[in-house]
Amino acid sequence: MSKKFKKSTFYVPYDSTEKFEKFVNYVMKNWKKLLARKIMKDTFDEIKKNWHPNPMVVWEQAIENASPNIMVKSKRIGWAVYQIPLEVPSKKKFFYASKWILDAARSKKWSPMYKRLAEELLAAYSWQWSAVKRKEEAHKMAEANKAFAYLAKYVK
Repeated sequence: MSKKFKKSTFYVPYDSTEKFEKFVNYVMKNWKKLLARKIMKDTFDEIKKNWHPNPMVVWEQAIENASPNIMVKSKRIGWAVYQIPLEVPSKKKFFYASKWILDAARSKKWSPMYKRLAEELLAAYSWQWSAVKRKEEAHKMAEANKAFAYLAKYVK
């Protein structure tokens, strides 16, 4: 007989939100959470210094602007492979937006991570650069393949 495990509770500090802590976990590399928290703190300081008085609003709006609504998923039916457009669940929206913003920030070189991340968040906040571009590409692919939307019942 197999054991049933409880899902562990997620620790959220008093001055933070669960979504923000999830983003800090995405920033984290090699289990160095304190370094990830310092990067986020410095990023917010950089946003305050350069542009906006409330960096949490900038972060939330940047995630919202970069999150996709529709994406395509490949499914093999018979001998053919179809790109089927599907609606993205809310948890996946946050994951993709975070991943695209962090990938864009990590791809730039020759400056500290907090500056690159602040630059990317400000760009996504104002509907520019690569994270929003990736969202638009996903939407274009879904629009191009909307003829296969009737096959969505075969995708899990």
